[in-house]
Amino acid sequence: MRVAIVGQGYVGLPLAVAAAEAGHTVVGIDVDAKRVGLLNDGASPVSDVSDSVLTEVISSGNYKASNSYTSIETADVVCLCVPTPLNDSGAPDLSAFESALEAVGANLGASALVIIESTISPGTTRGLASSILSSVSRHTDFELVYSPERIDPANQKWNVKNTPKLVAGLSDEGTKRAIHFYSSFVETVNVGSSVEVIETAKLLENSFRFVNISFINELAVFCSKMGIDVREVIDAAATKPYGFMPFYPSAGVGGHCIPVDPAYLAAKAREVGAPTRFIDLANEVNLSMPSFFAGKAEGIRGTLSGKKILVVGVAYKPDVSDVRETPASGLIKVLRSEGAIVSWHDHLVLEWNGESSVPLASDYDLVVLVNPHSSVDLSVLDGVPVLNTRGGV
Repeated sequence: MRVAIVGQGYVGLPLAVAAAEAGHTVVGIDVDAKRVGLLNDGASPVSDVSDSVLTEVISSGNYKASNSYTSIETADVVCLCVPTPLNDSGAPDLSAFESALEAVGANLGASALVIIESTISPGTTRGLASSILSSVSRHTDFELVYSPERIDPANQKWNVKNTPKLVAGLSDEGTKRAIHFYSSFVETVNVGSSVEVIETAKLLENSFRFVNISFINELAVFCSKMGIDVREVIDAAATKPYGFMPFYPSAGVGGHCIPVDPAYLAAKAREVGAPTRFIDLANEVNLSMPSFFAGKAEGIRGTLSGKKILVVGVAYKPDVSDVRETPASGLIKVLRSEGAIVSWHDHLVLEWNGESSVPLASDYDLVVLVNPHSSVDLSVLDGVPVLNTRGGV
């Protein structure tokens, strides 16, 4: 098939490579001209896709990147993998999604299959997406399907090919075509009865994680008061072979899914008049964690004013370079508001918020571990007190 995938980030690039490896002719579309140049040179900006794998699909002739939407005119399948983040008020921001839909619709060929992989609120595929495509496209015979991404960066076990795919279309024909497409490179494809079911399932997956991480963060506060190790408590509970799933503490939740998806669910719930008390409380707990750890830091060093503090790991999770919604941001803000002189170290991020990563060193009053990468050698800290926001010692 001729495939166009809009968005060549953590979701779109692995999808494009998997489709290209399956023998499809893929154009990866991205509005970032610099990223497009890197991709065509075989330099992957995504940790889950190696340069060698990218170079291989380019050499095969099955993949190329472009910042033009014109290739959509001849595409059999168009996938939207564009960001749907939160705005400054914490509400869903669909501006990039809407722009991509308009560009796709304006270039859509006859009988194309359009698949949305971006996170959206229930009803968006049937409502907003269908409306935009219908209003700008010369062709009204397109099929529209929702199939949410399930990407966990740096996960060594689960990837595009072996993670089960969810699919639902506005028509049976669209669903069948999407199943045919994904089945060419995904081992398991599960079909929902409606796009609204699958849209909601996507939000449930990460809202479940959001609520449970929040609960563990609250438990971590309790364990701190009790003087016991929360990770030892979790590991002990996890020996139960049924009815329990381990989640682990943090300075808050981050990434492109867990802090975002619950907000999309809550926004739709408010629209239809349904309660979201668990989500609201979970959000409250997570937003309180930076202040909690600032208090812990103060307990270790006394006043924070003038103290040199090094935050280690500003990516949203270990072993990735993604800083979207990172909990390090709120923690650094609170520490600085208390007068601390805060620097940060993250060799995968290097540049962030107009600042640069500093080397690990022993000339700090306190080190705070947020999301240290597995390759970080903390032995160079040489006796500096360490506050581990992830629990343990």
